[in-house]
Amino acid sequence: MKKEHPIYEIRVQGHLDPRRLRWFERVTVRQAQNGETILTGPIPDQSALYGLLSWLYDIGIPLIAVKRIVFEEEE
Repeated sequence: MKKEHPIYEIRVQGHLDPRRLRWFERVTVRQAQNGETILTGPIPDQSALYGLLSWLYDIGIPLIAVKRIVFEEEE
């Protein structure tokens, strides 16, 4: 069975325009009523995760949380 990329949920402060993330093809962008933006999707490896977090830092977006979503079969 082919192992899929891990799914991450990244929460940032403020409403981030989804067009700024179009180069992350499979990441969904949801804007919460509390003013946060929630990015959810597969991140292929740690290098890609650090690249995304670094990009958010570089454009001045405050990071709230990063969470790896674990499914039961992964445990």
